[in-house]
Amino acid sequence: MTAAQADLPELPAEFLEMPEGLRIDRPDVADGAALWRLARDSRTLDLNSSYSYLLWCRDFAGTSVVARDTEDGRPVGFITGYIRPEQPGTLLVWQVAVDAAQRGRGVAAALLDGLTVQVARQHRLTTVETTITPGNTASERLFASYAARHGAAVEREVLFEAGQFPDGGHEPEVLHRIGPLSV
Repeated sequence: MTAAQADLPELPAEFLEMPEGLRIDRPDVADGAALWRLARDSRTLDLNSSYSYLLWCRDFAGTSVVARDTEDGRPVGFITGYIRPEQPGTLLVWQVAVDAAQRGRGVAAALLDGLTVQVARQHRLTTVETTITPGNTASERLFASYAARHGAAVEREVLFEAGQFPDGGHEPEVLHRIGPLSV
């Protein structure tokens, strides 16, 4: 077990466990390139610069997680997030990606449960937020099932209208606010 693994929680029985052959871990800078590739290969996420994934793994590792293949240690999924500075009880989930070969196994849901348990150990976590573009049913299902597992309500409102994006062609981003949580 690495020091990073020791920082992660044992998931309570009511939460989802990682599928066989995978383990949840804390990302480190060496994972940045793999996270960038997973985001790129998802073909649904906004792809940030490779530099941003390296920084994310350095500066926000405590509010992010990776799913690792237990045989070779390579990341096969991740969730990046951060605590909102003006709302320290709110975890904003930035991106969720799972390798195509691992989809349909509950990896994202297990990562989301593990991440919120991890964050709740250091912050008084009451709310999870994320934004989802209209028609992204996989993300909508992921966060709706998370809310149901945690007995929390989901509020939705448009956070950013399509016209607010300077590069054009971007759909609106709908904020999903899940809470109150009892993690």
